[in-house]
Amino acid sequence: MAGAGMKEIKTRIKSVESTKQITKAMELVSSSKFRKAKEQAESSRPYFNTLYNTVQDIAKNTGNSKNVFLKERKVNNACYIVIAGDRGLAGGYNSNILKAVLAHNSKNTAKVISIGKRAKDSLSKRGYEIIDSIYSVEDAVYEDANRVAQRAMEAYKNGEVDEVNLVYTEFISALTQEPKVVRLLPVTIDKNKEEVKKDKSAVEYLPSADAVLGYILPKYVSGSVYGAIAESYASEQAARRTAMESATDNANEMISKLELVYNRARQAAVTQEISEIVAGASSAQ
Repeated sequence: MAGAGMKEIKTRIKSVESTKQITKAMELVSSSKFRKAKEQAESSRPYFNTLYNTVQDIAKNTGNSKNVFLKERKVNNACYIVIAGDRGLAGGYNSNILKAVLAHNSKNTAKVISIGKRAKDSLSKRGYEIIDSIYSVEDAVYEDANRVAQRAMEAYKNGEVDEVNLVYTEFISALTQEPKVVRLLPVTIDKNKEEVKKDKSAVEYLPSADAVLGYILPKYVSGSVYGAIAESYASEQAARRTAMESATDNANEMISKLELVYNRARQAAVTQEISEIVAGASSAQ
């Protein structure tokens, strides 16, 4: 019986060691991808922050703008641009994005533009209408972001939707990533009167602030989508690296415990064998 138990423990140790090799390899791959993704996310932030501030400054100076993307209206139909991962094994990364969408819209009637395989699979199963998609976050380029941004703007302009929200994961640090829901359309303008007055005296837009706003708004929307893709991809790799590192540590701990159990079983088997030999010798005398 002892021999059979020792064999099972040995098989279990080999199984955990095989799993550990996989999780360690995935951790190393994610670490390599994370470094590149982090650089891309951090380098893109200044551009998109400047773009956002520029839109805010121009919009404050347009007064009663007739731009359709600034007009508030009753929200009967919403659109969500949802960015999740291409695959799993990233802790709660994908589930947290799904929870953010469901918390913001629990009716399951919104239109969705999905970015990433997990976003499309999860939301389509819950009854959301997928009107456009980018299959892979890792392979997404600016042209892809621009295409889905144009689709969202078209849906808003034609009255298909009354609001466009961007759902992504903000990269804060290697250990912290935060799901966010940001309204893209209509553009929310800070109504600080003192800032408006100051801006009017400092900046003049030609041919007009409204015309400049009409030109830059599409770039703002597509730029926001691409910036969110960069943030989300860095967050996904960070989350996966953390999850695989934790899995590797758990495997090491499990192997240590199994080895201890194995050594105790082997010691017990040796002790039992010695006892049987001594008992046999005593009986012979």
